Amino acid sequence: MKKTLTTNQGVEVNDNQNSLTAGERGSVLLQDVHLIEKLAHFDRERIPERVVHAKGAGAHGYFQVYKSMAPYTKAKFLQNPDVKTPVLVRFSTVVGSRGSAESVRDPRGFAVKFYTEDGNYDLVGNNIPVFFIRDAIKFPDMIHSFKPAPDTNYPTSSSANSRFWDFISLSPESTHMIIWLFSDRGTIKSYRKMEGFGVNTYIWVNKMGRGIYVKYHWKPAAGIETIDRFESTRLAGEDPDCATRDLYDWIASGKEVEYELNVQLMEFEDENELEFDPLDATKTWPEDRYPLMPVGKMVLNKNPENYFAEIEQAAFCPASLIPGVEPSADKLLQGRLFSYADTHRHRLGPNYLQIPVNRPKVEVSNDQQDGYMTITPQFSGTANYEPNSLGGGLPKESGAPTYPGKPLQGVMVRKRIEKTNDFRQAGERYRSLSKIDQDHLVGNIADSLMHADMEIRKRMIRNLKSADAEMGERVEHSIKEMKA
Repeated sequence: MKKTLTTNQGVEVNDNQNSLTAGERGSVLLQDVHLIEKLAHFDRERIPERVVHAKGAGAHGYFQVYKSMAPYTKAKFLQNPDVKTPVLVRFSTVVGSRGSAESVRDPRGFAVKFYTEDGNYDLVGNNIPVFFIRDAIKFPDMIHSFKPAPDTNYPTSSSANSRFWDFISLSPESTHMIIWLFSDRGTIKSYRKMEGFGVNTYIWVNKMGRGIYVKYHWKPAAGIETIDRFESTRLAGEDPDCATRDLYDWIASGKEVEYELNVQLMEFEDENELEFDPLDATKTWPEDRYPLMPVGKMVLNKNPENYFAEIEQAAFCPASLIPGVEPSADKLLQGRLFSYADTHRHRLGPNYLQIPVNRPKVEVSNDQQDGYMTITPQFSGTANYEPNSLGGGLPKESGAPTYPGKPLQGVMVRKRIEKTNDFRQAGERYRSLSKIDQDHLVGNIADSLMHADMEIRKRMIRNLKSADAEMGERVEHSIKEMKA
């Protein structure tokens, strides 16, 4: 770093303590370009925070596949066990603002950017394997119900209000997510000790053009650690940045954070044989039928040197795919393919992929030009279009074979999927929990739901009873006891 202080133009600054004035006590002069530059830049230091996942932490590292995945995918970073693919990971909470506490009940984001030789590949998921909704058209309404009220601006207070439960109770597909979220999986204090899931269904394609459905699972080497709602409340007051602090301090001490990537694979022919739609993001695939297959390990070993440049400006998008990985017809995923990149263009500008942390490690070559913050022009010369002859025909199409894809059929229609079965997996999840975890789940739901309006409580309890009669009755009884 240069030892002499300079302006952004590189001009040396001889006095950084006093503004340029008309005399010792006179008015400040507009010609003090150093003052104007400092204030103007300071006024613009903040960019719009993310609408969701605003509070987050991150780290750098690498991913290494165990053995070639060639039978399933042609993605190059999943072929050679000797290759370490650089990665950036961002962990986050979903609902809270940038200043919110990290221990509160909330899903956690688990986003991984692989800087592969094929280009950037983003795997953007959560720490819970399912989601509240199955169709992206409901996403704005869902988030509106979770965020502060438009009239009072009252926050959701860890979901304990009528607006949250009103939406949830009227969306039966959310019941499965609620069983996960209101268990102790919804309250954590360490990003090193939580699972990650791709949530959506993707398609792997091999060199022969054969496709197969895939779901992603991250398993922490340190194991899973959760906290109860009482510890969550304590930490929110005493150490609201507990998860960020834990991650940063661990890596700063010279230790590594490790996760194992596992996948579930499903043949296309199986999708109509199940009692639910496997492309429904509110459902999990049974592991006894589609077992987890270890794929590789991810190691995080480097903290960001500048949080804003490397983490706040990091942009992840499910549409950042590489050859060998394709999106499925998952209705939630289909909406995310557009929404994420569109958000980044709003937050960071149309050239957000030129920001170093988002820039691919491979050369980028196309005819897109100009716009805010153009840092690395994609072309030179007179031909900024394709096809062309004036530029030697460059850049030109690769000519690589395209994935044949799945055949599409049907009439254009707005229609809910047929096999919803919204309560079965929710009940199965409840019954799979230990007695202590069931007690915590019931108490957590009751503690939050008791603050909702009476009719909303009744509606939500009906949904819970539809998933498991005992669970619903216990929540109903607990609310009566808490209000007594």
